[in-house]
Amino acid sequence: MVTLNLQTPISIDEVQKLNVGDTIHISGTIVTIRDEGHKRLLELHEKGEKVSIPLEGLAIYHCGPVVKKNEKWEIVAAGPTTSMRMESFADQIIEKFNVRVIIGKGGMGKRTTEAMKKYGAIYAVFVGGAAVLAAKSIKKVKNVKWLDLGIPEAFWILEVTNFGPLIVAIDTRGKNIFEDVEKTVSERKKKLYEKSGL
Repeated sequence: MVTLNLQTPISIDEVQKLNVGDTIHISGTIVTIRDEGHKRLLELHEKGEKVSIPLEGLAIYHCGPVVKKNEKWEIVAAGPTTSMRMESFADQIIEKFNVRVIIGKGGMGKRTTEAMKKYGAIYAVFVGGAAVLAAKSIKKVKNVKWLDLGIPEAFWILEVTNFGPLIVAIDTRGKNIFEDVEKTVSERKKKLYEKSGL
Protein backbone atom coordinates (compact mmCIF):
# COMPACT_ATOMS: atom_id res chain seq x y z
CA MET A 1 0.00 0.00 0.00
CA VAL A 2 1.22 3.44 -0.93
CA THR A 3 0.54 7.08 -0.06
CA LEU A 4 0.28 9.49 -2.98
CA ASN A 5 -0.34 13.19 -3.44
CA LEU A 6 -2.50 13.95 -6.48
CA GLN A 7 -2.99 17.28 -8.21
CA THR A 8 -6.14 18.03 -10.19
CA PRO A 9 -6.81 17.52 -13.01
CA ILE A 10 -5.99 13.88 -12.26
CA SER A 11 -5.16 11.65 -15.21
CA ILE A 12 -6.55 8.22 -15.90
CA ASP A 13 -2.99 6.85 -15.68
CA GLU A 14 -2.66 8.17 -12.13
CA VAL A 15 -5.85 6.51 -10.88
CA GLN A 16 -5.05 3.25 -12.65
CA LYS A 17 -1.89 2.94 -10.53
CA LEU A 18 -3.91 3.02 -7.31
CA ASN A 19 -5.13 -0.01 -5.40
CA VAL A 20 -7.69 -0.56 -2.67
CA GLY A 21 -6.12 0.41 0.65
CA ASP A 22 -3.81 3.08 -0.79
CA THR A 23 -3.89 6.52 0.82
CA ILE A 24 -4.18 9.69 -1.24
CA HIS A 25 -4.23 13.44 -0.63
CA ILE A 26 -5.64 15.78 -3.27
CA SER A 27 -4.62 19.36 -4.08
CA GLY A 28 -6.25 21.63 -6.63
CA THR A 29 -9.94 21.91 -7.46
CA ILE A 30 -12.65 19.65 -6.09
CA VAL A 31 -16.42 20.11 -6.12
CA THR A 32 -19.14 19.11 -3.68
CA ILE A 33 -22.54 17.92 -4.79
CA ARG A 34 -25.18 15.65 -3.35
CA ASP A 35 -28.44 14.11 -4.57
CA GLU A 36 -30.05 17.17 -6.14
CA GLY A 37 -26.76 18.34 -7.61
CA HIS A 38 -26.26 15.01 -9.36
CA LYS A 39 -29.75 15.25 -10.84
CA ARG A 40 -29.11 18.77 -12.09
CA LEU A 41 -25.75 17.84 -13.62
CA LEU A 42 -27.38 15.07 -15.62
CA GLU A 43 -30.30 17.30 -16.65
CA LEU A 44 -27.87 19.95 -17.94
CA HIS A 45 -25.93 17.32 -19.87
CA GLU A 46 -29.16 15.99 -21.39
CA LYS A 47 -30.04 19.51 -22.58
CA GLY A 48 -26.54 20.05 -23.97
CA GLU A 49 -25.89 22.90 -21.53
CA LYS A 50 -22.47 23.55 -20.01
CA VAL A 51 -21.57 23.00 -16.37
CA SER A 52 -19.89 25.83 -14.44
CA ILE A 53 -16.45 24.21 -14.80
CA PRO A 54 -15.19 21.17 -16.73
CA LEU A 55 -15.27 18.16 -14.38
CA GLU A 56 -12.81 16.01 -16.32
CA GLY A 57 -10.00 14.92 -14.04
CA LEU A 58 -11.61 16.40 -10.94
CA ALA A 59 -12.88 14.90 -7.70
CA ILE A 60 -16.51 15.05 -6.59
CA TYR A 61 -16.91 15.13 -2.83
CA HIS A 62 -20.21 13.88 -1.42
CA CYS A 63 -20.60 16.58 1.17
CA GLY A 64 -23.08 19.16 2.39
CA PRO A 65 -20.67 21.72 3.86
CA VAL A 66 -21.39 23.98 6.80
CA VAL A 67 -20.59 27.49 5.63
CA LYS A 68 -20.60 31.10 6.77
CA LYS A 69 -20.40 34.27 4.76
CA ASN A 70 -18.90 37.57 5.80
CA GLU A 71 -17.22 39.30 2.87
CA LYS A 72 -16.71 35.90 1.26
CA TRP A 73 -17.83 32.31 1.75
CA GLU A 74 -15.93 30.20 4.26
CA ILE A 75 -16.27 26.46 4.83
CA VAL A 76 -16.57 25.79 8.57
CA ALA A 77 -17.03 22.02 8.44
CA ALA A 78 -17.02 19.59 5.51
CA GLY A 79 -17.68 16.04 6.62
CA PRO A 80 -18.60 13.38 4.06
CA THR A 81 -22.18 12.31 3.47
CA THR A 82 -23.31 8.74 2.72
CA SER A 83 -22.30 7.96 -0.84
CA MET A 84 -24.76 5.13 -1.45
CA ARG A 85 -27.45 7.80 -1.81
CA MET A 86 -25.77 8.77 -5.09
CA GLU A 87 -25.52 5.20 -6.43
CA SER A 88 -28.26 5.71 -9.03
CA PHE A 89 -26.39 8.71 -10.52
CA ALA A 90 -22.67 8.07 -10.05
CA ASP A 91 -22.14 5.72 -13.00
CA GLN A 92 -23.59 8.30 -15.42
CA ILE A 93 -21.59 11.13 -13.83
CA ILE A 94 -18.37 9.13 -14.29
CA GLU A 95 -19.23 8.26 -17.89
CA LYS A 96 -20.45 11.66 -19.06
CA PHE A 97 -18.06 13.97 -17.18
CA ASN A 98 -14.84 11.89 -16.88
CA VAL A 99 -14.61 12.45 -13.14
CA ARG A 100 -11.56 10.59 -11.78
CA VAL A 101 -12.28 10.48 -8.03
CA ILE A 102 -15.45 10.26 -6.00
CA ILE A 103 -15.06 10.93 -2.27
CA GLY A 104 -17.56 10.09 0.44
CA LYS A 105 -18.30 7.60 3.17
CA GLY A 106 -19.91 4.21 3.51
CA GLY A 107 -19.09 2.68 0.13
CA MET A 108 -20.84 2.45 -3.22
CA GLY A 109 -22.46 -0.37 -5.15
CA LYS A 110 -22.05 -2.44 -8.28
CA ARG A 111 -23.20 0.22 -10.79
CA THR A 112 -20.55 2.65 -9.61
CA THR A 113 -17.90 -0.06 -9.36
CA GLU A 114 -18.52 -1.17 -12.95
CA ALA A 115 -18.36 2.43 -14.21
CA MET A 116 -15.06 2.93 -12.42
CA LYS A 117 -13.65 -0.15 -14.12
CA LYS A 118 -14.95 0.88 -17.53
CA TYR A 119 -14.06 4.59 -17.50
CA GLY A 120 -11.11 4.81 -15.09
CA ALA A 121 -12.13 6.28 -11.76
CA ILE A 122 -11.79 5.47 -8.06
CA TYR A 123 -13.88 5.85 -4.93
CA ALA A 124 -12.09 7.10 -1.82
CA VAL A 125 -13.42 7.42 1.71
CA PHE A 126 -12.86 10.29 4.09
CA VAL A 127 -13.03 9.54 7.80
CA GLY A 128 -16.45 10.25 9.28
CA GLY A 129 -16.46 12.65 12.23
CA ALA A 130 -13.54 14.68 10.88
CA ALA A 131 -15.51 17.54 9.31
CA VAL A 132 -13.29 20.26 10.80
CA LEU A 133 -10.14 18.47 9.61
CA ALA A 134 -11.59 18.40 6.09
CA ALA A 135 -12.39 22.12 6.27
CA LYS A 136 -8.78 22.94 7.20
CA SER A 137 -7.64 21.57 3.83
CA ILE A 138 -10.06 23.87 1.98
CA LYS A 139 -8.12 27.00 1.18
CA LYS A 140 -10.91 28.92 -0.49
CA VAL A 141 -14.31 28.78 -2.09
CA LYS A 142 -13.63 29.50 -5.76
CA ASN A 143 -17.32 29.69 -6.62
CA VAL A 144 -20.75 28.39 -5.67
CA LYS A 145 -23.64 27.63 -8.01
CA TRP A 146 -27.21 26.37 -7.56
CA LEU A 147 -27.87 27.98 -4.18
CA ASP A 148 -31.54 27.61 -5.07
CA LEU A 149 -31.09 23.94 -4.07
CA GLY A 150 -30.02 25.02 -0.56
CA ILE A 151 -26.54 25.35 0.89
CA PRO A 152 -25.92 21.61 1.50
CA GLU A 153 -27.06 20.67 -2.03
CA ALA A 154 -25.35 23.52 -3.87
CA PHE A 155 -22.45 23.07 -6.29
CA TRP A 156 -19.40 24.23 -4.31
CA ILE A 157 -16.16 24.70 -6.24
CA LEU A 158 -13.28 24.52 -3.80
CA GLU A 159 -9.53 24.96 -3.84
CA VAL A 160 -7.90 22.39 -1.55
CA THR A 161 -4.38 21.56 -0.39
CA ASN A 162 -3.50 18.03 0.77
CA PHE A 163 -7.16 17.15 1.17
CA GLY A 164 -7.28 13.87 3.06
CA PRO A 165 -6.19 11.39 4.12
CA LEU A 166 -8.44 9.49 1.73
CA ILE A 167 -8.42 5.69 1.57
CA VAL A 168 -9.02 4.10 -1.85
CA ALA A 169 -12.08 1.88 -1.34
CA ILE A 170 -12.88 1.01 -4.99
CA ASP A 171 -10.14 0.90 -7.60
CA THR A 172 -10.14 0.88 -11.40
CA ARG A 173 -10.00 -2.93 -11.44
CA GLY A 174 -13.31 -3.13 -9.59
CA LYS A 175 -11.89 -4.26 -6.27
CA ASN A 176 -14.23 -3.00 -3.54
CA ILE A 177 -13.00 -2.95 0.05
CA PHE A 178 -16.54 -2.95 1.44
CA GLU A 179 -17.48 -6.09 -0.48
CA ASP A 180 -14.24 -7.75 0.63
CA VAL A 181 -14.90 -6.94 4.29
CA GLU A 182 -18.49 -8.17 4.04
CA LYS A 183 -17.31 -11.43 2.48
CA THR A 184 -14.64 -11.95 5.17
CA VAL A 185 -17.12 -11.25 7.98
CA SER A 186 -19.65 -13.64 6.45
CA GLU A 187 -17.07 -16.42 6.15
CA ARG A 188 -15.85 -15.94 9.72
CA LYS A 189 -19.38 -15.83 11.06
CA LYS A 190 -20.19 -19.09 9.28
CA LYS A 191 -17.09 -20.77 10.81
CA LEU A 192 -18.00 -19.48 14.28
CA TYR A 193 -21.54 -20.81 13.94
CA GLU A 194 -20.24 -24.17 12.78
CA LYS A 195 -17.74 -24.32 15.63
CA SER A 196 -20.36 -23.48 18.23
CA GLY A 197 -22.91 -25.87 16.74
CA LEU A 198 -25.42 -23.23 15.73
